Amino acid sequence: MALVDLKAKPYQLNQEQIDWVEHTLGKLTDEEKIGQLFFNLFMLNGKDYNNTQLTNQDILNKYHIGGARYEGGTKEDVQNLLNELQTHSKIPVLVAANCDSGGNGACKDGTYIASAAQCEAAQDTRVAYNAGLVAARESSALGVHINFDPCVDILQNWRNTIVNTRAYGTNAETVIKYTNAYIDGFNAERDMITCIKHFPGDGTEERDQHLVLGVNELSVEDWNNSFRKVYENHIERGVQMMMAGHIALPEYQKHINPSLEDKDILPATLSKELITDLLKEELNFNGLVVTDASHMLGMTAAMRREDYVPLAIAAGCDMFLFFNDLEEDFNFMLNGYKNGVITEERLNDAVRRILGLKAQLNLHKRQQEGTLLMPESALQVIGQPEHLEMQKEAADLGITLVKNTLDELPITPEKHKRIRLYMIENSEKDGIYQSDSTVTANIIKELESRGFEVTLNDGSTRVKGKTLDYRKEVDAAIVIANIVGYAAQNNYRIQWSTAMSNEIPWFVYEVPTVFASLNFTTHLHDATMVKAYINAYHSNPTTIKALVDKITGVSEFKGVPNDNVWTEKWQAKL
Repeated sequence: MALVDLKAKPYQLNQEQIDWVEHTLGKLTDEEKIGQLFFNLFMLNGKDYNNTQLTNQDILNKYHIGGARYEGGTKEDVQNLLNELQTHSKIPVLVAANCDSGGNGACKDGTYIASAAQCEAAQDTRVAYNAGLVAARESSALGVHINFDPCVDILQNWRNTIVNTRAYGTNAETVIKYTNAYIDGFNAERDMITCIKHFPGDGTEERDQHLVLGVNELSVEDWNNSFRKVYENHIERGVQMMMAGHIALPEYQKHINPSLEDKDILPATLSKELITDLLKEELNFNGLVVTDASHMLGMTAAMRREDYVPLAIAAGCDMFLFFNDLEEDFNFMLNGYKNGVITEERLNDAVRRILGLKAQLNLHKRQQEGTLLMPESALQVIGQPEHLEMQKEAADLGITLVKNTLDELPITPEKHKRIRLYMIENSEKDGIYQSDSTVTANIIKELESRGFEVTLNDGSTRVKGKTLDYRKEVDAAIVIANIVGYAAQNNYRIQWSTAMSNEIPWFVYEVPTVFASLNFTTHLHDATMVKAYINAYHSNPTTIKALVDKITGVSEFKGVPNDNVWTEKWQAKL
């Protein structure tokens, strides 16, 4: 078993820090060690996924959690929660957020800079650097220490929408280029921890491991020539954490252990072959491995929860992401240790890695000095003008004209005063990510401010009317796909409002028609008939303004698409 070396990369602790780790480890009870293995999810939106009525202080005292993540909340809400956790925690808690696009992943009012797909389209590493820089500035003001990003997956399969906007490219070299820039920005001003994901790599198939076991089908040779290069790059650069995906790598697993049959294949989170043998020993990763969220079906479908909770740690993962039921999962893990599923050596190694990251951040010193809690004044950095300028620059560089084969752009109020606006949206009740309800109003306001007369289409009917009348009443059509979703479908595609809805672009030869996606980059697959197609990557007001600037010819298009946008359809290019 590969044991951690706290003097080596990525820890590189001094003797004082190592002494604190060993002294603290030596004083922990078995129950306290078990608690350190868990990240708990704290909800700021009134929901309770942990099946508990315990207060936050009770959770800390009873379950001794090592890490915290949270969901929802304004900057004040989040900072108050994190200060409360650190106030009542015996050992400082590692706090994580998902800041893949800037500070908006840390709180509701954080600043979006650019998604990974937008960074690639911008063709400028400065955009990725700024996304990382703002992520660190704004999340650290709240009390966050760890970024569960960037995503270093390679988007080889255009049908994959779970990492469509979170992947920085379609090959290892591009992913390395932009994720390096993002991490450089993230580390530029703050001592924080980066956690890349999702080992052994997503993006080769179309399914979502939230809903089914993910499978990276690559051969040993193909994986070594792609994903391995990405992980080796980041290990060499000193990344501290990796998130293991609920993703199998069957060819490699069988290469390491030829006795495995198909029925024995497990997701990386439960696979000794992938976490211990490949990642920690062969790739020499000396940092900390955390599981992806344990309520995902890629993990839960493997075996009973009572078995996979401790097996994740036995396989080589060091922290377990999220309880289902606090008491039950804690006891599953504790019993796994008592029953020998988790050896004492493995438990101590995992806890040593966890404490090592806390020592690297000097959280123990900050706790003693009274500087661990974040002051309200720190929140002033969130949404500051400099960050909004970075957002504006990213939108200008990233928005991508994929095609304009009928040369219909620009659309101007002088030539196309009467606009028919089509808003294509999906509806997920209680979704993790939901579309902003103000988007339609913002788009109409922006268009009208330029002198257009805008009529919003009703897509709930099939009625199209006479085409000649349509041409008399409408000067141009703008179709906006505001499709947002996460973990409720394996793939997010365009879903029209009704069967043969009048919003389906039947009008592309009747009037100049522009189609723009505000999120996913592959909607051409469902709308190959449109002749002017744009990827805009986000729906914030800055992006909407920049999009209208480019549609109207005020600003030129600068983004560059990758080949996935064509979805392997020749007609998409027409």
